[in-house]
Formats: sequence, C-alpha cells, structure tokens
Amino acid sequence: MAQARYLYPCAELCYKPSIESKINPWVEGSVPLSRTLHSTSPFPLADWEHQDAAFADAFQVLQDAIAARAFPACSVAVTHQGKLVALKALGHFTYEADAEPVSNASIFDVASLTKVIATTAITMILYERGLVDLEMPVVGIIPEFAANDPRREAVTMQMLLAHSSGLPAYEKLFLRARTREEVLSAALTTPLAADPCTRAKYSDIGFIVLGVALESIADEPLDAFSQREIFGPLGMSHTCFNPPASWRASIPPTADDRTFRNRIIQGEVQDENASVLGGVAGHAGVFATAQDIATFAHVMLSGGAPILRPATISLFTNRQSNPPGTSRALGWDTPSSPSQSGRHFSSPSFGHLGYTGTSLWVDPERQLSVTLLTNRTWPDCTNKAIKEVRPEFHDAVIEALEKSR
Repeated sequence: MAQARYLYPCAELCYKPSIESKINPWVEGSVPLSRTLHSTSPFPLADWEHQDAAFADAFQVLQDAIAARAFPACSVAVTHQGKLVALKALGHFTYEADAEPVSNASIFDVASLTKVIATTAITMILYERGLVDLEMPVVGIIPEFAANDPRREAVTMQMLLAHSSGLPAYEKLFLRARTREEVLSAALTTPLAADPCTRAKYSDIGFIVLGVALESIADEPLDAFSQREIFGPLGMSHTCFNPPASWRASIPPTADDRTFRNRIIQGEVQDENASVLGGVAGHAGVFATAQDIATFAHVMLSGGAPILRPATISLFTNRQSNPPGTSRALGWDTPSSPSQSGRHFSSPSFGHLGYTGTSLWVDPERQLSVTLLTNRTWPDCTNKAIKEVRPEFHDAVIEALEKSR
C-alpha cells in the first residue's frame, strides 16, 4: 500500500488537467463538462406502458428461449432516448413446475458485467482523479506481479483493461488455492500465455489482477468503493457484492453445484474463483436488477453525471488500435462480426457479456441500452443456447424501435 501511495502522491490533483474542455461526440446535445455534471438526471424516465405491444417480437424470442430451456428466468430493461421503454421479467427461478416466478424486482448474479459496472467504472473514476495512469506498469503497483518473468514489466493497466496483457483467459485457481490469499497469489503469478500486447485474449485472470491493483491504489476494497462512488450515487439500491441474506428470496439460483461447493448456489456468486475470493473480485461478484443496470447504462449515455465525465466515457469505450484486429475497448467490448449484440448496433456501441447469461449493450448513436439478465447456468453450465438467443433478441428490440419511428 505504501508503494501505491508513493506512486500516486497527489490526490489533491483530482482531475486530468485537459479533461474540462472535452465533450462526448456521441451524446446528442453534449455540453461542456462543467455544465453536464449538474444537468442530467441519473434516472431514465419510466415509459414502458406500451411495452407488450411495442416489443412483442422481442419478448417472444425470450419466451421461446425459456420454453426451449435456454434459461429458466430472465429480466429485461431497455432505455431509449432518456426513457425506460421496457422493463419485463419472464419465466421462473428454475424449471420446476412450482418454482417462484421472476419479477422486475428479481436480482441476478451478473457475473462478468461486474467488469464494467464495477471494476472498469472504478478505474474510470480513479483515472479522472489522477490516481490511475493507464500506462503505469502493473509491477509498479503490485511488485509480486513480476513473477521472475521480465516480459511482465511491460504489462500496463491499459493492457489489463484491454485484455492484451498476455495473461490466459481462465484458470481454475480454486482447485489448488482454497483461501483468498492463495487465489490472489496464484492469479498474480499465473504465467503469461503470450507476449504483452501481441494479441487480445479475454482474461478473467487479468481482471482479478486489475482488481488487486485498484484496491491498492484506492486503499479500499472494491465493494466498499463501488457502493460509495457508483451504486449509491446512482440510486442502484439493489446492486452490490455479497447480497445480504434478506435478498436471497429475490435471487434466482445459478447452479446446482455438486462438484466444488456441494450445494445449490443462490444468493452467492456462481464463479468459483470469485467465491474463494470472498465474493468480491475484479472479474465477478456483483448482483443487480435489470432496472439498476439500465440506470447505469443511462448514465453512460447521458455524459456520466454524477459519477463520470463525458471525455472519460469516450476514452474508455473507444475500440483500441492495438493489438491489430481487437474488438476491445478499455474494460468494454465493441460489436464485432458476428456479435452477441446482433446485426444492428452501431460502430460506436459498447457492451459486455456475463457467464451466467447476462449482457449489457449500449448504442450512443441511437441513445439506446439493452440489459438482459438470465440464469442460463441453471442447473449447470452445459447449455450454450444463450449465444443464439442474445443476437436474435437484440435484433428484435432495435427492429421494434425502428418500426415505431
């Protein structure tokens, strides 16, 4: 911790000196940052009275998916031009006939959406405050990351965000490390699978490492920082790491785990590495309602107030130029071909997927966000049908909006 404070000694220099003069080119009517911070409501206007007629085809895609057992439960939120135009829950907690029906208040394990609504957002906030330098070598914050491999000295915070660090996609650290400290040590010393910035490879390990770096810089756990700086200010009252026991009845289960934890996983994180990490990690752990995620998306579309500035959003959501051919932005993904976002999201769009069958896609040109939360991992993760459902659903949403113009 002392080293992190030495590297970032000037917390008083809260904001990047040049950021005040920038505007977000993708936000219609974008205004100077000093005005944006005080002029935008973080809440989209409720306007879903006619959703069943407007989005009949899109909702039918989800009904058909439930009937085909792609997932037992889902919750949807769509924002468009500042309005919450759809808020719909379909299905039941499990496939059993007497299972609890889901509602708009149902809370889902959002899995890797944690990477954007928590970890990346934290990075953006710390970047604005001058506490994160994207070109800072990770070993300067976490010396253990060096792990006797000179290539690792070239790995930067930007590479972790852009999934170009060379770290592998995934490792079952929980099988050989049974405590938080052991998992963190294993993650920090996981061998590189490629030279830094030579390829883009989505990496949970990279985001575990990023979470450790952010906690060192902020001198605070990810969950506490997220609650105070993101979820609280945005009124995301049903979003958190490690949901309290009182929320359990509102959370669809994600797995019947008969190999590792030997219990039904409900109200605790599905990801095993995150579980051993105590439910708080850079790659997974957040639970939320679809409406709360839609609020976050609305803020991203509206310039970031009250937590971020437009120029920061532009920087982090623009596709990276290196490595060549990458679809990754900083923390976020962008539409590729083919894409889980479907065929219609515009090129400046950004989004992310989650292993439990969740997704968030944001289209600044259309002023559109689409949140889809499911528990497709119930009772186990063998069913991959969500990959066909997501693009079909996204296409149906956009086609419905274009039809109504």
